[in-house]
Amino acid sequence: MTETSSTEFRRTGAGLLVAVEGIDGTGKSTQCAKLAEWFAARGREAKVLPEPTRGPHGMELRRRAREGRLDAQGEFELFLKDRAWNVGTNIAPVLERGGVVILDRYYISSMAYQGARGLDPAVIQEANERIAPRPDIVFLLTLPVDEALDRIHDRDDHGPNLYEDRDYQQRVAAIFDSLDWPEIVRIDARETADEMQRRMRDALE
Repeated sequence: MTETSSTEFRRTGAGLLVAVEGIDGTGKSTQCAKLAEWFAARGREAKVLPEPTRGPHGMELRRRAREGRLDAQGEFELFLKDRAWNVGTNIAPVLERGGVVILDRYYISSMAYQGARGLDPAVIQEANERIAPRPDIVFLLTLPVDEALDRIHDRDDHGPNLYEDRDYQQRVAAIFDSLDWPEIVRIDARETADEMQRRMRDALE
């Protein structure tokens, strides 16, 4: 899972692409917001982009997460459409301006989540790298699955979500754990939010 295709996406501009990844409940959204504040304080344009997006394909994925998932191949294909839309509409323009894009999930999540449903993570990676730029750095937030699910269930706004099944999350976590990309920096999500953020900023500097 470390090689890239010869037909990989070619990007322009001097921007920075940061992906924040991990299983549900690790605090990704909090860390993305803190990173954006930090970059802004240093005079950099910084945009946080969650996946699935709020575009047409992303909204369908969000609806399916609540009401009933597509089969693995259909979900993979819809994520590809959503990511291509996100690259063209949001990601590439910021990078071309020299800004910072902070992704709250990216195609590494597709590798883990659709891979846990039986698809080949390497095939998912290759398909995505034809349409989307490889991240400059990936912060992979790590947390034991049982602790992550406890956090999810303690949320005031928690509702049923088919992505949060324990056995499924264990398979997702195993794929994340197997990745050995040089871009990946692992961050222990059992630490405080401030300590996690400090480690991320240190890595960026």
